[in-house]
Amino acid sequence: MNSRRTFIKNAGMAAAGALLFPSFAHAFAKVKPVGLQLYTLREVIGKDPKGVIEKIAKAGYKEVETYGYSAKGGYFGMDAKAFKGLLDANGLKAPSGHFGLDSFLKDGNQDELKIAIEGANGLKMEFLTIPWMGESLRSSLDDYKKVSERLNQAAEICKKSGLKLAYHNHDFEFKKYDGKTGYEVMLAETDKNLVKFEMDLYWVVRSGNDPIAFFNKYPGRFPMWHVKDMDKANHTINTEVGTGTIDFKSFFKHAKQAGLKYAIVEQENFSKDPFISIKQSFDYVSRELV
Repeated sequence: MNSRRTFIKNAGMAAAGALLFPSFAHAFAKVKPVGLQLYTLREVIGKDPKGVIEKIAKAGYKEVETYGYSAKGGYFGMDAKAFKGLLDANGLKAPSGHFGLDSFLKDGNQDELKIAIEGANGLKMEFLTIPWMGESLRSSLDDYKKVSERLNQAAEICKKSGLKLAYHNHDFEFKKYDGKTGYEVMLAETDKNLVKFEMDLYWVVRSGNDPIAFFNKYPGRFPMWHVKDMDKANHTINTEVGTGTIDFKSFFKHAKQAGLKYAIVEQENFSKDPFISIKQSFDYVSRELV
């Protein structure tokens, strides 16, 4: 009984503190884990995957997003089982991975899709994410309609394997054809219940668009975000999250509307030690955003 009274008393104090001090409430709020796209550390991870993964975990990250899986090379020279063991040993999960599917998007050949599904399931991912598509696949609105049809097909195949499909943008999707963008076609032509989008906030802002406008028009379609900042002096490069020009706080106010589930840091350019950079970004995102 004493422990029950103590629990009730402490809970009451916490509630009172939350009312009086909003920051107190934040301390008790459930904070989303912060992820890192491993492409950020592409210069070093292939040389020492074990050491790099250990440093990522030490920086505070609880999730990673993979890239570059192949049937022969696996993940950075490790097969899926071994890499999963490495992540587990460091308290990390991989809810998503980037898998190129140009062949499938072009002609429907399922070979590379099957390999991608195998790699994703090997790490028990939730999302199989397409990070890019070749220029030959995206030169008109009709091309984007064909791609959208393929995305619906891939999503159905992924669903049968226990996975969800997502598409990650750059800036080329925002090129206009007769006043309409490829991104708009993809959002409109894909099944909202099957095909999700990983919004790269940096590329949306750099293309001159407003992420919030998409959250408003297509609620729930953006369960993953790439949290990548824009350098103040040179908008073509990245910098540590919170030190650049992007107003992430305004976007995170719409996280629920967007359907945000995974916030994933990415940085492609560095002016300091990459491990210092990813720690700095983690600290900002975990403290100020999620």
